[in-house]
Order: sequence, then structure tokens, then C-alpha cells
Amino acid sequence: MGIVRSATLLAVITDHAASSSPAGPPAWLFRVRVSGPSMSPTLRSGDQLLVRARGRRTRVRAGDVVLARFPARPDLLVVKRVVRAVEGGHWVEGDNPFVTDDSRAFGPAVVVGRVVGRLWPSPHRLPGPGGRRG
Repeated sequence: MGIVRSATLLAVITDHAASSSPAGPPAWLFRVRVSGPSMSPTLRSGDQLLVRARGRRTRVRAGDVVLARFPARPDLLVVKRVVRAVEGGHWVEGDNPFVTDDSRAFGPAVVVGRVVGRLWPSPHRLPGPGGRRG
């Protein structure tokens, strides 16, 4: 397993070689663990999420919760909600208005994958575009 660390997120990404085995998860799915309050109340620090890697055909819509990177901060991997498509990527913001480690601080983001659902502590699908929980 590879581990990617940032101030906002600790992501555990399955090894592609291991994930190609029948017993392992598909290479285009991976698990991440949230660290920090930026997506509260939808997500909380410690939540584990299932993310589908973004492919060429994957549509990203306003309201989707995504895993993203900022070209201005390539070391920072974040989970945010898409607000809109913009030149250079997507404008993303956290659900917590008091935490601004998002496009308001770093500009457009490049979407790495779309969050499919929460695995832990209580598994469920996240609301679709336009639907915020809480």
C-alpha cells in the first residue's frame, strides 16, 4: 500500500499490482481517510471513504464530493465538494464555511476521483449533486 499525506487528508491507496488479483479490489477503486474538519458536517475526521478514480469518461458535476489536488499545492490531496467547472479544472469548497483550505485559497483543483460513499464508521452513499447532508 502507498500512503499519501497532507494537512487535510491521509489517503491509503491500494497497490495496483495487488489490486489486480481476484481477491483484491479493482485498481480504479481506493480508500481514503479524512483528516480535519473542512467537510463537516457531511464528513468528519477519521471517516474512511471509497473513491472511484477519475477516468476519461467520468463526469464531474456540481455537488459531487471529490478527491482533488491543487496545481498551486501539488502536495495537498483534499476531499471537497465541486462548486463548478472553471478554466484549469474545478472550483471546489469544503462544506464547513469556517475552513478555507480549498479553491478560495489555492484556486482551481484537478479532480483525482469521485467519492462513492463512506465505508466507516457507518457505511452509506454520499448525497449526489446539489445534495448536502446535515
